[in-house]
Order: sequence, then structure tokens, then C-alpha cells
Amino acid sequence: MLDELLRQIGDLVLGSVPTIILFVLLVIAYRFLLYGPLMRMLAERRERTQGAVEKAHAAIAAADAKTQEYEAKLRAARAEIFHRREQRLQQWSTQRDAGLASARQAAHERVTAARQAIETEAAAARHHIEASADQLARQILRAVLPPEVASAEGAR
Repeated sequence: MLDELLRQIGDLVLGSVPTIILFVLLVIAYRFLLYGPLMRMLAERRERTQGAVEKAHAAIAAADAKTQEYEAKLRAARAEIFHRREQRLQQWSTQRDAGLASARQAAHERVTAARQAIETEAAAARHHIEASADQLARQILRAVLPPEVASAEGAR
């Protein structure tokens, strides 16, 4: 029985040799025809994907740089606009102050002229009143005192 068993194992081993050879050939063919190109394609895809990711990161960095550049230009433009606005406000304020000063000067000159005119008129009125004071005194005396006394006073 042991002989029989050994003989059967020997027949099985002998019958499996072509299957083992075919299996080894199939593994070698698989390795060269399918596995090698598949690994090369996966490596290439990985490189492309990695390259695309790197390009995307570079594009994002460039977009961030552009955004910062645009923001800096925008800040500079806003600062320039603010500066020009301040200059205009200052210029308008200066013009307004000059206009107010000239209006004040003109008003001061008018007040001075009116004051001088009033003083001149007052001096003329004083002179006229002083000149006519004697005549008014005589008229008052005539109106108040009886005519005999008034003519005696007027004669003096």
C-alpha cells in the first residue's frame, strides 16, 4: 500500500510538471504583458496627477499673488483718491476763507464809510444847531414871554 501510494504520488507529480511549467510561463507572460505596462501606466498617471496638483498649487499661488497685487493697487488708488479729496477740500476751504476775508474787509470798509458819513452829518448838524441856537432862543423867548418883554430882550 505504501508502494501504491508512492507510485500514485509520483504519477501525480509527473502529471503536474506540465501544469507547473504552464503556470510559470503564464506568470512570466502576465508579468511582461500585463503587470509591467500596468505599473508603468499607473506611475505615469501618478506623475501626471502629481504634476497637475503641483500646477494647481502654482496657479493658486499665482492667483493669490495677483489678488494681493490688485489689493495693493486698490489700496494705493484709494489713498490717492483720499489725498486728492483732501487737497480739494483744503483748496475749497482756502477759497472760502479768502472769500470770507474779502467779504469781511468789504463790510468793514462799508461800516467805516457809513461811520464817517454819520460823523460828518452829525458834525454838520451840530454846526447847524449851534448856528441856529441864537435864533431858536429868540423864537422861544417870543413865544413864552409877553411881546413887550420879548422885544426888550431881543434888543439887547
